[in-house]
Amino acid sequence: MKKVLAIVLATVLAVSMMAGCAPKAVQDAQNSAPESTAEAAAAESAESAHKAIAKEDIKVGFLYVGPIGDEGYSFAHDQGRKELETKLGVKTMYIENVPETADCEAQIRSLIDQGCNVIYATSFGHMKFIDAVAKENPDVYFGHATGFMTADNMSNYMGRIYEARYLSGIAAGLNTKNGKIGYVAAMKTAEVIRGINAFTLGVRSVNPTATVEVKWTNSWYDPAVEKATAVDLLNNGCDMIAQHCDTTGPQVAAQEKGAKCIGYNAPTLSAAPKAYLTAPLFHWGTFYVNDVQSIIDGTWKSQSYWEGIKSGMVSLDKLSENCVAGTKEKVEEAQAKIVDGSLFVFTGEIKDNEGKVKVAAGEKMTDEQLLAFDWFVEGVIGTAK
Repeated sequence: MKKVLAIVLATVLAVSMMAGCAPKAVQDAQNSAPESTAEAAAAESAESAHKAIAKEDIKVGFLYVGPIGDEGYSFAHDQGRKELETKLGVKTMYIENVPETADCEAQIRSLIDQGCNVIYATSFGHMKFIDAVAKENPDVYFGHATGFMTADNMSNYMGRIYEARYLSGIAAGLNTKNGKIGYVAAMKTAEVIRGINAFTLGVRSVNPTATVEVKWTNSWYDPAVEKATAVDLLNNGCDMIAQHCDTTGPQVAAQEKGAKCIGYNAPTLSAAPKAYLTAPLFHWGTFYVNDVQSIIDGTWKSQSYWEGIKSGMVSLDKLSENCVAGTKEKVEEAQAKIVDGSLFVFTGEIKDNEGKVKVAAGEKMTDEQLLAFDWFVEGVIGTAK
């Protein structure tokens, strides 16, 4: 998950992201007869990956980067797995704590050996491993969360969580007393940078002089480091903590220091009842149910799925009683505009945190630009590279 991935991502997704249709290789196979035995075999292999599977014959496997009991990212995906079981009645299984190493590939193969014919890998660093296995197993359906690679039998999927982060920024901006907000961030990827920027734009929409100080943990899941990083920010004078990391450590730190906090991935009021305001939430079941249903129906197509609040893929948790008066009204007003399309979070004028205009007044950033974010907006204290 290094900086170079953002560059690759920008190039690849400029062509494929949001296409919502079969890759060119599949289209070509459909539109022209194979010219050789090898091409015919390849076309037959690609076609086999798109055949319907009866509900009773489906077994779905999930790979989680962390434990499901942390009320974090993996917990949220597991809620989606349970929704899949409840709504469609298909069999599922999962493996926790799957590292972003070659062991990931071994775990994917293990799921196949155990009869899984639909497999979802949920962390960015799982991407190259699931892509490799997908190409060797054309009769299995694959999905990868947060990445950008696709194959004839593999989709990528993500939620426009930046919309909910913008709303959480409004809540933070209205509830900070000194205008100094800390942000515990995992890795320097476009996804994380995009979220920080959306949050900051939300903050400054209601509190124009507020700042968001970013500190990196360089890990998706490290409870001790996440809490310690939040403590550093609080000791630097921040009276509000937000996060893009997996545990409630930053929220606990905020409560212990008498500050307020914005969570992530799950409603976690119980972890910091005196500090918690709200949290941006994923609803992964929205994708999982629709994706598996399309396999059952025989309508599945490789896609790059990226939907937001309007689709139900993401949301903002209900505001706690720790919020000041007027927070609910401001958040609901902005949310209604996002849903009806009159508010697009990344509409210019937008300056970077060095004062340079990056998006001209009235212009909207494209998905390709959003997916390649490598700079911070005005108001962010920190470096994105």
